[in-house]
Amino acid sequence: MAETTNTRLTRIEDKLDKLADAMISLARAEEKITSLHENQTNQIERTNRLSRKIDEIERVVLENQRTVGFIQKLFWVVLIAVAGAITTNIFM
Repeated sequence: MAETTNTRLTRIEDKLDKLADAMISLARAEEKITSLHENQTNQIERTNRLSRKIDEIERVVLENQRTVGFIQKLFWVVLIAVAGAITTNIFM
């Protein structure tokens, strides 16, 4: 009878050891999931910041495009006016 009890206790201990290993594995998996979630949250925040920066850069580029377009037109007007003045002075 004592041998049967020892066998049963050994099996119970083995099962408890397996259960403890499973609990440790679950805890590790939970830590990994938490870490992944934190990384995902950080990536989302970073993506949002980059998106805002891109929107700001787009706004600045559009402003610069308008300014450069105006300066280019002004340059051609001044160039044509100077060419006209020179032509007028030559033929007059």
